[in-house]
Amino acid sequence: MSVTEEAHQHADVRDLARFGYKQELRRALGVYSSFAVAFSYISPSTGIFTLYALGLGIGGPAFIWSWPIVVVGQLIIGLNFAEVSSHFPVAGSVYQWTKYLSNRTYSWFTGWIYLFAGVLTVTAVDVTVPIVLIPLLNSLGMNIENNSQSQITIALIVLTSTTLLNIFGVRLVAIVNNTGVVFEILGMVVFAIVLLLFYAQQSPGVVFDTTELNASGNPWGTFMAAMFMSLFVIYGFDTASTLAEETKNPRREAPRAVIAAIVGAAIIGAIFLFATLLAIPGNIHDYVTAIGKGEAAPPVDIITGNLPKWAADLYLFVVFAAIYVCCLAIQTSTIRLAFGMARDGNLPLGRIYNKVSPTLHTPVGTCIVIGGLSAIPLLYYAGAGLIAIAATGMIYLSYILGNIAILIARTQGWPKESAPFKLGSWGLIVNVLGLVWGISMIVNFMWPRASSNPPLSALPNLSITGFLGDVPIFEATLFVIVVVGAIYYFIALRGKPSAAAIAPAAQAGD
Repeated sequence: MSVTEEAHQHADVRDLARFGYKQELRRALGVYSSFAVAFSYISPSTGIFTLYALGLGIGGPAFIWSWPIVVVGQLIIGLNFAEVSSHFPVAGSVYQWTKYLSNRTYSWFTGWIYLFAGVLTVTAVDVTVPIVLIPLLNSLGMNIENNSQSQITIALIVLTSTTLLNIFGVRLVAIVNNTGVVFEILGMVVFAIVLLLFYAQQSPGVVFDTTELNASGNPWGTFMAAMFMSLFVIYGFDTASTLAEETKNPRREAPRAVIAAIVGAAIIGAIFLFATLLAIPGNIHDYVTAIGKGEAAPPVDIITGNLPKWAADLYLFVVFAAIYVCCLAIQTSTIRLAFGMARDGNLPLGRIYNKVSPTLHTPVGTCIVIGGLSAIPLLYYAGAGLIAIAATGMIYLSYILGNIAILIARTQGWPKESAPFKLGSWGLIVNVLGLVWGISMIVNFMWPRASSNPPLSALPNLSITGFLGDVPIFEATLFVIVVVGAIYYFIALRGKPSAAAIAPAAQAGD
């Protein structure tokens, strides 16, 4: 390490000490790694492969317009979060931001909801892997039945492996993650261009085809339901801030990574969606009907139905690698959030399991706990889509809670200190727009629709009838998590002192 690098490391350690924490995690992430982990959490290939059938099957080809709408909305959120992350470079994202900008109770509930949103997202992405891996393995000569049991088994294997990678250190995670991002960016773009140039079977004007929307009798409501695919993709960009304690110069690099991850995912996802829509063979409305009957499985069969076998297998492998590193990034982020909360004494038994290994520099017990919690939803597994709906809705709710705290702080004069990334006079406007966007989307999530928010009775292994069986999955999941959290908080945490104030910034030369 050079003298300059060592000086920067010491500066980061002193900066962290202002928040009352000592440097325990290994500060090993550079500029690219910080971007890569945020990009991997978003992972356009993962979200698209999980809910492509829902978007196209509900809204027809015009569902693609949900992509730019969600990109703009989430970019507004990202700009707001980028500024906050430049002021609070500590592990925990919205939990830490609300802790310093609001009060202990508010920040705890925000972190609690976000923690279980992360856990459910880990599960949702783990069960996305079989969507790609089973067709790939069968194409290579294996004979794996594509049923719930096979999907759960593969998901558990993936979850175990990503838990072990997280245990063995952020440097190893970064190596795997950085490699996977290169695969995803090059693979998604290159193969999409190949589809556009050589396998386009629809006119570009197909994106303006609103046949399915109009046939539904409620075009706008149907479009909002189809929007769930895009909503599931573009979040998690705050991961760059969540890993701030492992990032070099996080006040400068984390905000850049937040914005770069959103923009990069937006471009790559748009290219892929457009290319696959144009590559749909035959009559596109017949294909949409086939999705509803379970006779088509986009985008996998669009790829395998157009490309030569070797190219389709290669494409599926690239997507598998991208989804795998997405699993890894989401679990890493969720572990760091849990680590930040448990370190503050805000999680059950956290003082027992939340210890950083002196050799691996990772919270080994926390890695195992998050892995175990992520396996629980598999007991009631009814497809990746249902888990994704509950996970995404709670993520957006956490973002709203974060935005509310930031907005109140702005009206009271925050920020008072300068930071490398600042919105200046635009901060209040961006904050309000972000809140409007978030609230409109949470209403969308809570709307009781069988297609995007089915009732509890849709879950297997759970015999619920009558009134409770009709309760939508998202509301039921949120209710259980909030009630359990409230019981724990008011029994174990109420009355405990708030976090200490941030120490004054060091003067030059200190």
